[in-house]
Amino acid sequence: MRGFLFPALPLARIRVLRVIVYAFVMLDVLTFSRDVLSHADNAGFYTPLALARLLHLPPVTAPVAWMLLAVILAGCAAAIAGWRPRLTGAVVAAAFWVWMLYSNSYGYIAHDHMALMVATAVLPTVGGAARPELEGSLEAPARSEAAGWALRAIQIAVVCTYFFSVIPKILYSGSLANWGNSAILTWASIRRGSPLAHLLVEHAPWVFVPAQWAGLALEALSPVVLFLRGRALHLAVVLYLGFHLSTLVLLGIHFLPTVICWAAFLPLEKLRLPQRVGGRSPSLTRRSPTTPRSRPRR
Repeated sequence: MRGFLFPALPLARIRVLRVIVYAFVMLDVLTFSRDVLSHADNAGFYTPLALARLLHLPPVTAPVAWMLLAVILAGCAAAIAGWRPRLTGAVVAAAFWVWMLYSNSYGYIAHDHMALMVATAVLPTVGGAARPELEGSLEAPARSEAAGWALRAIQIAVVCTYFFSVIPKILYSGSLANWGNSAILTWASIRRGSPLAHLLVEHAPWVFVPAQWAGLALEALSPVVLFLRGRALHLAVVLYLGFHLSTLVLLGIHFLPTVICWAAFLPLEKLRLPQRVGGRSPSLTRRSPTTPRSRPRR
């Protein structure tokens, strides 16, 4: 279990993932979850989630909503720039969780944000990934179990988003067979489908039931992804991203918060990011043992 939950993974992967996650959080609060601003002063519609009730969160007001938005944007920008990422990440996590509690306490729960919320919570737990100029040197190890745990937590959250979505299908339809053989996808295509979806309904309605069973298979088998490695893992990521691309094209459902978190499965350390703002010059860092000594002057 230790090897599964705490694999030693590159710290550079955390650094790149921080940029991806915090950049998307900024986009998210300005677009997809911006409804928090419109919920302000509508206390009559406030139906707090269990965690919101536990924290005794009152209905959101305009000053609170704008303050949360400013804190999230400023914190994400600072974390992307590399300024005290553990501190700024913790601030972003707290503010973003409150933001999402408000977003989901007015009648609609966006379960596609679960992995993103987990990502903001676990990224600040990793130290040593804020100084890329030291990675692989004597001062900072190239790999860390803390990095592995954070990445594994995000991966498990991604998988749970799919696996637990099977439960409401059983509750609403009585069994997976009822849901798989139903006309739910046909109905959704008629109600909110794109022109391509309408074309399929008219000329190839037989594709929807197999598509529903294929979707069920992807959801039920999603835990297998946690045990894949190398090319098999990359093919699985492409398969799930293709699934979301098809729902986007046919139904306009993007699921981007979860899609972004699939990056936790990829070797992001292969990407080269610019050195963080305010970081020390590489020439001032401790010399790596593999760095050849300069020839002394005569």
